[in-house]
Amino acid sequence: MRRAAVLGSPIAHSLSPVLHTAGYTALGIADRWHYGRHECAEEGLAAFLDGCDDSWAGLSLTMPLKRVALSLADEVEETAVAVGGANTIVFDRGRRHAYNTDVAGITEALREAGLHRVRTATILGAGATAASALAAVRRLGATEPGAVTVLARDLARTGGLAEAAERLSAKVALAPLADIEEHLGVDLVVSTVPAGAADRWAPAVAASGTAVFDVVYAPWPTALGAAAAAAGAVVVGGFPMLLHQAAVQLTLMTGRAAPVEAMRAAGEAELARRASGNNLEP
Repeated sequence: MRRAAVLGSPIAHSLSPVLHTAGYTALGIADRWHYGRHECAEEGLAAFLDGCDDSWAGLSLTMPLKRVALSLADEVEETAVAVGGANTIVFDRGRRHAYNTDVAGITEALREAGLHRVRTATILGAGATAASALAAVRRLGATEPGAVTVLARDLARTGGLAEAAERLSAKVALAPLADIEEHLGVDLVVSTVPAGAADRWAPAVAASGTAVFDVVYAPWPTALGAAAAAAGAVVVGGFPMLLHQAAVQLTLMTGRAAPVEAMRAAGEAELARRASGNNLEP
Protein backbone atom coordinates (compact mmCIF):
# COMPACT_ATOMS: atom_id res chain seq x y z
CA MET A 1 0.00 0.00 0.00
CA ARG A 2 1.36 3.40 -1.03
CA ARG A 3 0.80 6.08 1.57
CA ALA A 4 0.39 9.83 1.63
CA ALA A 5 -1.07 12.25 4.18
CA VAL A 6 -1.61 15.83 5.17
CA LEU A 7 0.26 17.16 8.22
CA GLY A 8 -0.28 20.31 10.22
CA SER A 9 -1.84 21.73 13.36
CA PRO A 10 -4.78 21.94 13.62
CA ILE A 11 -5.58 19.36 10.96
CA ALA A 12 -8.92 17.74 11.87
CA HIS A 13 -10.96 19.71 9.31
CA SER A 14 -8.52 19.51 6.41
CA LEU A 15 -10.24 18.87 3.07
CA SER A 16 -7.12 17.28 1.59
CA PRO A 17 -8.02 13.65 2.44
CA VAL A 18 -11.34 14.05 0.62
CA LEU A 19 -9.70 15.54 -2.48
CA HIS A 20 -6.83 13.08 -2.74
CA THR A 21 -8.97 10.02 -1.98
CA ALA A 22 -11.44 11.08 -4.66
CA GLY A 23 -8.52 11.36 -7.05
CA TYR A 24 -7.31 7.87 -6.20
CA THR A 25 -10.81 6.48 -6.73
CA ALA A 26 -11.20 8.15 -10.12
CA LEU A 27 -7.78 6.83 -11.18
CA GLY A 28 -8.67 3.31 -10.09
CA ILE A 29 -5.83 3.10 -7.55
CA ALA A 30 -7.76 3.48 -4.28
CA ASP A 31 -7.06 -0.16 -3.44
CA ARG A 32 -3.33 0.54 -3.55
CA TRP A 33 -3.11 4.11 -2.25
CA HIS A 34 -4.19 5.54 1.09
CA TYR A 35 -4.27 9.22 2.11
CA GLY A 36 -4.54 10.15 5.79
CA ARG A 37 -4.14 13.09 8.14
CA HIS A 38 -1.78 13.55 11.07
CA GLU A 39 -1.63 16.26 13.70
CA CYS A 40 1.95 17.54 13.61
CA ALA A 41 3.45 20.65 15.18
CA GLU A 42 6.56 22.33 13.81
CA GLU A 43 8.89 20.63 16.27
CA GLY A 44 7.51 17.20 15.31
CA LEU A 45 8.05 17.30 11.56
CA ALA A 46 11.65 16.08 11.57
CA ALA A 47 10.75 12.97 13.55
CA PHE A 48 7.74 12.26 11.37
CA LEU A 49 9.86 12.46 8.21
CA ASP A 50 12.48 10.20 9.74
CA GLY A 51 9.77 7.64 10.41
CA CYS A 52 8.52 7.49 6.81
CA ASP A 53 9.56 4.24 5.15
CA ASP A 54 9.53 3.29 1.47
CA SER A 55 5.74 2.91 1.47
CA TRP A 56 5.37 6.69 1.70
CA ALA A 57 4.94 8.58 -1.57
CA GLY A 58 4.56 12.07 -0.17
CA LEU A 59 3.11 14.56 2.28
CA SER A 60 0.93 17.63 2.03
CA LEU A 61 1.95 20.28 4.56
CA THR A 62 -0.16 23.03 6.00
CA MET A 63 0.55 25.56 8.73
CA PRO A 64 2.77 25.73 10.69
CA LEU A 65 5.06 23.42 8.69
CA LYS A 66 5.69 25.21 5.41
CA ARG A 67 8.81 27.11 6.41
CA VAL A 68 10.53 24.44 8.48
CA ALA A 69 10.03 21.92 5.67
CA LEU A 70 12.62 23.76 3.59
CA SER A 71 15.39 22.88 6.03
CA LEU A 72 14.35 19.22 6.24
CA ALA A 73 14.30 18.47 2.50
CA ASP A 74 17.20 17.15 0.44
CA GLU A 75 16.15 19.17 -2.59
CA VAL A 76 13.90 22.23 -2.81
CA GLU A 77 12.37 23.42 -6.06
CA GLU A 78 12.82 27.02 -7.15
CA THR A 79 9.30 28.25 -6.38
CA ALA A 80 9.43 26.96 -2.81
CA VAL A 81 12.79 28.67 -2.28
CA ALA A 82 11.47 31.93 -3.70
CA VAL A 83 8.31 32.15 -1.59
CA GLY A 84 10.00 30.77 1.50
CA GLY A 85 7.74 27.80 2.07
CA ALA A 86 6.95 24.28 0.86
CA ASN A 87 3.55 22.63 1.14
CA THR A 88 4.58 19.31 -0.44
CA ILE A 89 7.20 16.67 0.25
CA VAL A 90 7.71 13.90 -2.31
CA PHE A 91 9.81 10.87 -1.42
CA ASP A 92 11.91 9.51 -4.28
CA ARG A 93 14.65 6.91 -3.95
CA GLY A 94 15.32 7.82 -0.36
CA ARG A 95 15.43 11.56 -0.90
CA ARG A 96 12.99 14.25 0.15
CA HIS A 97 11.94 16.73 -2.53
CA ALA A 98 10.12 19.89 -1.40
CA TYR A 99 7.67 21.76 -3.62
CA ASN A 100 5.27 24.67 -3.36
CA THR A 101 2.01 23.95 -5.19
CA ASP A 102 0.13 26.89 -3.64
CA VAL A 103 1.44 29.24 -6.32
CA ALA A 104 0.21 26.97 -9.10
CA GLY A 105 -3.09 26.52 -7.25
CA ILE A 106 -3.70 30.26 -7.00
CA THR A 107 -2.66 30.87 -10.59
CA GLU A 108 -4.97 28.19 -11.97
CA ALA A 109 -7.87 29.28 -9.76
CA LEU A 110 -7.61 32.83 -11.11
CA ARG A 111 -7.28 31.67 -14.72
CA GLU A 112 -10.28 29.39 -14.31
CA ALA A 113 -12.32 32.45 -13.27
CA GLY A 114 -11.23 34.32 -16.39
CA LEU A 115 -8.47 36.35 -14.75
CA HIS A 116 -5.78 35.49 -17.27
CA ARG A 117 -3.93 38.77 -16.85
CA VAL A 118 -3.44 40.74 -13.65
CA ARG A 119 -1.37 43.90 -14.03
CA THR A 120 -1.91 45.35 -10.54
CA ALA A 121 -2.93 43.82 -7.23
CA THR A 122 -3.41 44.60 -3.57
CA ILE A 123 -2.72 41.74 -1.15
CA LEU A 124 -4.21 41.75 2.34
CA GLY A 125 -1.92 40.00 4.81
CA ALA A 126 1.81 39.29 4.80
CA GLY A 127 2.16 35.63 5.75
CA ALA A 128 3.13 32.52 3.80
CA THR A 129 0.00 32.55 1.65
CA ALA A 130 0.58 36.20 0.78
CA ALA A 131 4.04 35.30 -0.51
CA SER A 132 2.50 32.60 -2.72
CA ALA A 133 -0.14 35.06 -3.92
CA LEU A 134 2.60 37.54 -4.82
CA ALA A 135 4.36 34.90 -6.92
CA ALA A 136 1.05 33.98 -8.58
CA VAL A 137 0.06 37.50 -9.61
CA ARG A 138 3.54 38.02 -10.99
CA ARG A 139 3.00 34.96 -13.19
CA LEU A 140 -0.17 36.64 -14.43
CA GLY A 141 1.54 39.89 -15.32
CA ALA A 142 1.95 42.06 -12.21
CA THR A 143 5.67 42.52 -12.73
CA GLU A 144 6.18 46.28 -12.95
CA PRO A 145 7.74 48.05 -9.93
CA GLY A 146 4.94 49.00 -7.55
CA ALA A 147 2.37 46.82 -9.34
CA VAL A 148 1.65 45.00 -6.08
CA THR A 149 0.88 46.52 -2.70
CA VAL A 150 0.88 44.38 0.43
CA LEU A 151 -1.27 45.60 3.31
CA ALA A 152 -0.52 44.27 6.80
CA ARG A 153 -2.04 44.85 10.19
CA ASP A 154 1.47 45.10 11.67
CA LEU A 155 4.19 46.35 9.34
CA ALA A 156 6.82 45.21 11.83
CA ARG A 157 5.90 41.61 10.97
CA THR A 158 6.36 41.83 7.20
CA GLY A 159 10.02 40.74 7.14
CA GLY A 160 9.31 37.29 5.68
CA LEU A 161 7.16 38.75 2.92
CA ALA A 162 9.76 41.40 2.11
CA GLU A 163 12.44 38.71 1.84
CA ALA A 164 10.23 36.66 -0.48
CA ALA A 165 9.60 39.73 -2.62
CA GLU A 166 13.34 40.27 -2.93
CA ARG A 167 13.91 36.66 -4.00
CA LEU A 168 11.11 37.09 -6.57
CA SER A 169 12.71 40.34 -7.80
CA ALA A 170 9.41 42.04 -6.98
CA LYS A 171 9.40 45.69 -5.95
CA VAL A 172 6.29 45.81 -3.77
CA ALA A 173 4.85 48.59 -1.66
CA LEU A 174 4.02 47.94 1.99
CA ALA A 175 1.26 49.82 3.79
CA PRO A 176 -1.01 49.46 6.83
CA LEU A 177 -4.16 47.41 6.28
CA ALA A 178 -6.15 50.27 7.76
CA ASP A 179 -5.26 52.31 4.63
CA ILE A 180 -6.92 49.82 2.28
CA GLU A 181 -9.24 52.39 0.70
CA GLU A 182 -6.20 54.13 -0.77
CA HIS A 183 -5.14 50.95 -2.61
CA LEU A 184 -8.26 49.68 -4.37
CA GLY A 185 -7.68 51.03 -7.87
CA VAL A 186 -6.22 47.69 -9.01
CA ASP A 187 -7.13 44.69 -11.13
CA LEU A 188 -7.34 42.31 -8.18
CA VAL A 189 -7.66 42.36 -4.40
CA VAL A 190 -6.31 39.22 -2.72
CA SER A 191 -7.29 38.52 0.87
CA THR A 192 -5.01 36.09 2.71
CA VAL A 193 -6.22 37.07 6.19
CA PRO A 194 -8.32 34.74 8.40
CA ALA A 195 -12.09 34.47 8.05
CA GLY A 196 -13.75 37.62 9.34
CA ALA A 197 -10.61 39.74 9.40
CA ALA A 198 -11.50 41.58 6.19
CA ASP A 199 -15.24 41.98 6.88
CA ARG A 200 -15.02 45.63 7.88
CA TRP A 201 -13.58 46.58 4.49
CA ALA A 202 -16.02 44.55 2.39
CA PRO A 203 -18.20 47.58 1.44
CA ALA A 204 -15.21 49.63 0.28
CA VAL A 205 -13.78 46.77 -1.78
CA ALA A 206 -17.19 46.05 -3.31
CA ALA A 207 -17.66 49.73 -4.19
CA SER A 208 -14.35 49.73 -6.05
CA GLY A 209 -15.61 47.07 -8.47
CA THR A 210 -12.30 45.23 -8.46
CA ALA A 211 -12.05 41.45 -8.75
CA VAL A 212 -11.57 39.62 -5.45
CA PHE A 213 -9.72 36.44 -4.50
CA ASP A 214 -10.34 35.38 -0.89
CA VAL A 215 -8.35 32.34 0.27
CA VAL A 216 -11.00 31.36 2.83
CA TYR A 217 -13.04 28.37 1.67
CA ALA A 218 -15.21 27.74 4.73
CA PRO A 219 -17.44 29.32 5.70
CA TRP A 220 -18.18 30.61 2.21
CA PRO A 221 -19.00 33.15 1.05
CA THR A 222 -17.15 35.50 3.34
CA ALA A 223 -18.54 38.99 3.83
CA LEU A 224 -15.88 40.23 1.42
CA GLY A 225 -16.75 37.67 -1.24
CA ALA A 226 -20.49 38.19 -0.88
CA ALA A 227 -20.24 41.98 -1.10
CA ALA A 228 -18.01 41.90 -4.17
CA ALA A 229 -20.25 39.35 -5.90
CA ALA A 230 -23.35 41.44 -5.16
CA ALA A 231 -21.58 44.40 -6.79
CA GLY A 232 -21.01 42.35 -9.94
CA ALA A 233 -17.28 41.76 -9.53
CA VAL A 234 -15.43 38.56 -10.35
CA VAL A 235 -15.00 36.65 -7.09
CA VAL A 236 -12.81 33.60 -6.47
CA GLY A 237 -13.00 31.70 -3.20
CA GLY A 238 -10.39 29.56 -1.52
CA PHE A 239 -11.74 26.20 -2.66
CA PRO A 240 -10.50 26.44 -6.28
CA MET A 241 -7.01 27.22 -4.97
CA LEU A 242 -7.16 24.25 -2.60
CA LEU A 243 -8.41 22.02 -5.41
CA HIS A 244 -5.75 22.94 -7.92
CA GLN A 245 -2.84 22.83 -5.48
CA ALA A 246 -4.02 19.37 -4.41
CA ALA A 247 -4.24 18.28 -8.05
CA VAL A 248 -0.61 19.24 -8.60
CA GLN A 249 0.36 17.39 -5.42
CA LEU A 250 -1.45 14.25 -6.57
CA THR A 251 0.41 14.34 -9.88
CA LEU A 252 3.76 14.83 -8.14
CA MET A 253 3.12 11.91 -5.82
CA THR A 254 1.51 9.41 -8.23
CA GLY A 255 3.02 10.43 -11.57
CA ARG A 256 -0.49 10.53 -13.08
CA ALA A 257 -2.61 13.39 -14.39
CA ALA A 258 -4.99 14.46 -11.65
CA PRO A 259 -8.74 13.89 -12.25
CA VAL A 260 -9.58 17.47 -11.33
CA GLU A 261 -13.34 17.30 -11.91
CA ALA A 262 -13.76 14.21 -9.75
CA MET A 263 -11.77 15.91 -7.01
CA ARG A 264 -13.82 19.09 -7.41
CA ALA A 265 -17.12 17.20 -7.09
CA ALA A 266 -15.96 15.40 -3.95
CA GLY A 267 -14.69 18.58 -2.35
CA GLU A 268 -17.85 20.54 -3.11
CA ALA A 269 -19.99 17.72 -1.74
CA GLU A 270 -17.97 17.61 1.47
CA LEU A 271 -18.18 21.39 1.93
CA ALA A 272 -21.95 21.22 1.40
CA ARG A 273 -22.19 18.42 3.98
CA ARG A 274 -20.26 20.46 6.53
CA ALA A 275 -22.31 23.58 5.83
CA SER A 276 -25.51 21.61 6.45
CA GLY A 277 -24.34 20.81 9.97
CA ASN A 278 -23.87 17.11 9.32
CA ASN A 279 -20.75 16.38 11.34
CA LEU A 280 -20.63 12.66 10.57
CA GLU A 281 -17.56 11.59 8.65
CA PRO A 282 -18.35 10.67 5.03
